[in-house]
Order: sequence, then structure tokens, then C-alpha cells
Amino acid sequence: MNWRGAHPSHHHHGHDHQHDHHHHGDHDHHHAHGHSHDHGHSHDHGGPGHNGAPRRSAVQWQTPHDPNARPVTPAEPDLDKVEAAFIEGFMNAPDPVSFLRLGRIPFDLTAADGVELRLLRVEIEALADVGSLTPHLGGGSFRYDPLPSSLVSQRRRLRFIYFDGEGLRPLTFTEVRAV
Repeated sequence: MNWRGAHPSHHHHGHDHQHDHHHHGDHDHHHAHGHSHDHGHSHDHGGPGHNGAPRRSAVQWQTPHDPNARPVTPAEPDLDKVEAAFIEGFMNAPDPVSFLRLGRIPFDLTAADGVELRLLRVEIEALADVGSLTPHLGGGSFRYDPLPSSLVSQRRRLRFIYFDGEGLRPLTFTEVRAV
């Protein structure tokens, strides 16, 4: 027995099973104000191995339905692969203007803000990531590491440059395809 008189191996779980507290020794367990400490309570075992299913229902994460929202057009599958194929084809096309028509790239379009846009240029940039930055704890500084050649990533960035009447507006392949 410990100094409070409770059995040292007594512990409570979140299980349902009956167990009575029988105190060992010649002492009756009574408090000074005259009530005994004999109690029975149950814990749910959940079956063999204490592997019962949780009692709460599963949570489903979703965006609440907005009755005024326009239906969302599902994204084109593998758009990054389509864009890569477009870049390759455009670079090798003997007639780039016809290739743009074939790819359904609009020469004239109306932007989401209602402004009329005219296609002026197609830009393709080659990018290679050759180093990495890792912030130190606390965020005041960082660590720079050059990447080994096996981790260098190369990609191309495609932009369609439209004139909006006042300046240039670069649009991505995804943005142009969404119009």
C-alpha cells in the first residue's frame, strides 16, 4: 500500500470492465468523515487486445457549398506534361503561328477583369536549380549548399505575353487554357 492507502497497481484506463477495489491487509478503508471508499465502476474493454473501434464518427473535410458560386471546371489532367509537349513542339515548329492555332492559344482574348488582350510574344525560359537554401533555426540566417549534379533540376517556363492597351501581361499556359 502506498501512503494514501490505495493499492499501488490500481490504474484507470478508458476501458469497460468490472473491477472492485479490494484493499489488502487488516485495514478497513474509511475516511475520517465516515464514508467508505468501496466503489465499482466499469470501463469498456473494446474486445480482446483493447482494440475497440473509436466511438466518434469520421470527419469529412470539404468546402461548404456556395449556391452563388459558378461550377468549378475540373483541371486538365497532366497539364504539366501537356505544357512540356507544347514547349517542345513550339520550339521545333516550322510555322509557330500555325502551331499556336493548333494548340488553341488565343491571339485575342478578354481577361477576367474585362480587358481585351492581344498576344504579342511567346517566352520560353530555361531554368536550372543548382543550389539550395535552408533557414537556420530562428530564421535570421540560412545555409547555402550547391547541389550535386544528380539533384540539379532543369525545367522550362512558358509565358504568353499579351498587350492590355497600357502594358504587358504575362499569362501562364494554365491561365491561357482556362480562358
